[in-house]
Amino acid sequence: MIFRQLFDNESFTYTYLIADQQAKKAILVDPVITQVERDLRLLAEFDLTLSHTLETHIHADHITGAHALRQQTNCKIIVPANATEIHGEDKKIQHAEVLKLGHINITALATPGHTDDSMIYVVNKHCVLTGDTLFVRGCGRTDFQHGDPGQLYDSIQMHLFSLPDDTLVYPGHDYNGHTHSTVGEEKQWNPRLAERTREEFISIMENLNLPTPKKIKESVPANRYCGNLDVVP
Repeated sequence: MIFRQLFDNESFTYTYLIADQQAKKAILVDPVITQVERDLRLLAEFDLTLSHTLETHIHADHITGAHALRQQTNCKIIVPANATEIHGEDKKIQHAEVLKLGHINITALATPGHTDDSMIYVVNKHCVLTGDTLFVRGCGRTDFQHGDPGQLYDSIQMHLFSLPDDTLVYPGHDYNGHTHSTVGEEKQWNPRLAERTREEFISIMENLNLPTPKKIKESVPANRYCGNLDVVP
C-alpha cells in the first residue's frame, strides 16, 4: 500500500493519497483545489490511476479539488451519505460500507457532530482518517453546518474510541505541527475528551468562542457542487 499525507499551508488541511501498488489505482481523500497540480504530479510519479476522490464532509475552510481532478482523470467523486445538500457527486457512501481498492479496504463510519454529514474512514483496520471529527489533541468545532457537541461526543466514543488503541489517527487538519497520533493517545491525553463526561465536553465546545472561518462563504457553496465553480449559484 502507498500512503501519503499531504499538507496545504493555507487551510492547514491534510489530503491523503491511498493506493494499491499492484492494481495501480489510487484514492485521494479531502483534496484541495489549489493543490490539484501537486496531487497529479504525485500520481504520475507513482504511475497511478486516480479511481476516486473521497470527502470526509462538506468543508468550510477550503474548496475541494474533486471536480478539477475528475475533469483531468475521469475519477469518481464520493461523498458521505448524509451530505444531502450536495450536487454533482458520482456516489454517496453509506455508514459501514466498505470501499475496495485492490487489496485495500476502506470502511466508512458516520460520525456526525462537527457537521451533520461527517464521516471517518478506517483503512485496513490499521489507521483511521478522522477528518474534522478528531484532531491530534483536539477535535472539530460544532458551531456551524448543523454541528452538535453531544453528537460529536457520542460519535467519538462509539466509532473512534472503540477502535484498538494502536490504531493510527490521521486528522483532516492540524494547526500545531502534529502529523498523526493513536486512538490510545487521544483517549489518554486529548484535553477535550480524556476523562471528560458528555456534559463537560458539551460545555467546553459551547464556550470555544472561535472566529468564523475566513473562507466559509465561498467554500461551503462551492463544496456543495463538489468544487465545480462554474455552476455555483
